[in-house]
Amino acid sequence: MQISRLLLITTLLSMLGGFSATVQAAGDAIKVTSIAQVETEVIGKDGKKSLVRTPVEKAIPGTEVIYTTTFQNLIKKPVGDIVINNPVPNASEYKAGSAFGKDCDILFSVDGGKTFGHAEELTIKDEGGKPRPALAKEYTNIRWIYKKQLAPGKSGEVGFRAAIK
Repeated sequence: MQISRLLLITTLLSMLGGFSATVQAAGDAIKVTSIAQVETEVIGKDGKKSLVRTPVEKAIPGTEVIYTTTFQNLIKKPVGDIVINNPVPNASEYKAGSAFGKDCDILFSVDGGKTFGHAEELTIKDEGGKPRPALAKEYTNIRWIYKKQLAPGKSGEVGFRAAIK
C-alpha cells in the first residue's frame, strides 16, 4: 500500500543558517533537514586541490552560499506527492542554473511564492509596465516537486546556490 499525500514542506532558511523539521503528515513520514554551506578550496597532502563544503560561519557580500535540503522517508511505506519550497534568502541573489534535485520538477517564483513557473515562463514588468523575461537574480522562491514515490528509509536532496548581496 502506498501513501500518496501532498506534503508541502516549507523550509525556511535564514541567510546564514539552516532549519530542520519533521513534517506532520502520514504519521511523521518525512524528516526535513536544511543546511547553508560554503565551498573552500583545500590542498591535500598529495598537493591536489579540492573543494570542501563547510557550514557558513561568516558571509560577506559576494560570498556564494549553497543551500541544501534533505528529505527522508521515516515510515515503512512509500510516500508520494512531496513538494519542497525554499525562499531565496533576503540579501542574496539566486545563481542562475544552480538549482538541483534528482527526479524533481524545479519551478521558480518572482512574487514571493504566490505563483510558480519554469524559468523560461517567468516575467516581470519593466518600468514602462511591459512584461519582460525575469532574471535569475529576481527569483524569490524555488519549488521542487518530487516526481516519484520515496521508498521507506530512502532520502532525496535538493538545493541551490545564492550570492550574498
